[in-house]
Order: sequence, then C-alpha cells, then structure tokens
Amino acid sequence: MDEAPRSGTADVAAFLDRAPELSPVPFLTFLDHASGERVDVTAAALAAQAARTAVLLRDDCGVGPGGRCAVLLPPHWRSAAILLGCWAAGAAVEYRPWATAGLGRPAHADAVFVSGARLRSWLEEVPPGRHRFVVGLGGPAGEVPAGFWDFETAVRGLDAAAAPRPVFAAGAPASPDGTSHQEWGSLARAVADLAGLGRGDRVLVDVDDPANEQPVRWLLAPLSVGATVVLCTHADAAARARIAAEEGATHQWPAALGGG
Repeated sequence: MDEAPRSGTADVAAFLDRAPELSPVPFLTFLDHASGERVDVTAAALAAQAARTAVLLRDDCGVGPGGRCAVLLPPHWRSAAILLGCWAAGAAVEYRPWATAGLGRPAHADAVFVSGARLRSWLEEVPPGRHRFVVGLGGPAGEVPAGFWDFETAVRGLDAAAAPRPVFAAGAPASPDGTSHQEWGSLARAVADLAGLGRGDRVLVDVDDPANEQPVRWLLAPLSVGATVVLCTHADAAARARIAAEEGATHQWPAALGGG
C-alpha cells in the first residue's frame, strides 16, 4: 500500500478515505485450504462494502454514534467489511468469533451480524436486536429464519458513495467495554511495531488459532501500518509454509511477537 494510515482514531477513517487511491493489489486475501476457496479483495472493494454496510446501518437501521453492533463472525473478508462499516457509522462493536462461542449471549444490540453456517447451532447465543442479519461466508446465507434478514440482499444496490463520513471521535467507544477508537488505534500500532510489521509487508494469519481471532491482530494492526493480509483456514503447518512462500508472506501469525 502506498502510505500507512494516520495513527489513532484515524486508522479506519484514513483507510476508507484513501482506499480508492491505494494499490490495486489485494489488501486482503482469504484462503480456505480445505475447500480451495480463494477471494482477493482490494482496498477499494473492501472500503466500498464497508461503506454500503455503513449506509445500511444509518438509513435502514437508524444506527449511528452511540449505537451498538454485535458481529458474531470468524475472521473473514466479509467480517472485515462489516467491522469497518460499523465503526464508520460510529457504533461500538462487540466482536465474537466462532472460537469464543459458549461465553454466554452478548448484550442487546441495535444490529447483529451472524454467520448462516453457524446460526442454527448458535441461535441461543445470538443476542436480541432491532435488526439481525445472516451473513453468508463462502456462499449464500442459506435459509433465513424469522426475525432475521439476509445481509447480502439488504446491502445489494446501496450506494457506497452515500456512506456517512466516519463520525467517531478519538475518545468515543469502539467496543462496549469502553475502549475508545484512539485506544484501539494505539493498540493496533503497538502490535504491529512489536511484530516488526510495516508498510509493504504481507502477513499470513492462521485464523483457526484463537491467538489470532481478535481483529486487532488480523485486521487493525496490518491496516494501521499499510501491510496486506492473507487469512488462511483449515491448513496445517506444512500447508501454511507452502502458502506463505506462494503468497510472498513476510510474517506469519501465530508467531512469537517480535518477528515474523
């Protein structure tokens, strides 16, 4: 990527602002080694999907600054777009990937996003919410139960150019525990610095490892310094080593922080 975003609260804002100008190489690649699925997403495409999510939240859900979203999705390119869209709308986000199911139902949210693949088995842990969306990962969302909406149908046709400008302030909460956008931005930069991750690097992330499940690892830290990301699932150590070589990865996570 051409230039690292500004630090702190501007991480998400700078990315959304500058995404159309960034290099056309994929910012984020998703690989499912078991199914063979590969999706390459440029910064511009990811920002456009995030913008449509923000429009959906603002115009259809009435969610803005002070709102609350629950994102119950594993690390994935669609999860990245939804997270960025929620933050751009000014909402605080409770993120709960699959690996942390079983911790009890999150609190009520204004908008909830859950994977169609796990909805039926995880239904009791989906929090109540005014608007609940089923997200298809690697395919259609499937059957959408009563009380839910298909996310792809909901955002289809929305104008990314009509997205709200990111409205959060440095001290506004980015998560329900009160952690601010500025604090998340500072933490992301600290993680990137500790790992020696910088502009032009490419990090391979094993998304099946619980150590990598939080977005500060697989999204925000690379985003904060202008690195690109390969999210890999269902791959053993030997397969990850091959993928790292093929993708030109300079870093692999999990790895001891302080190096690739």
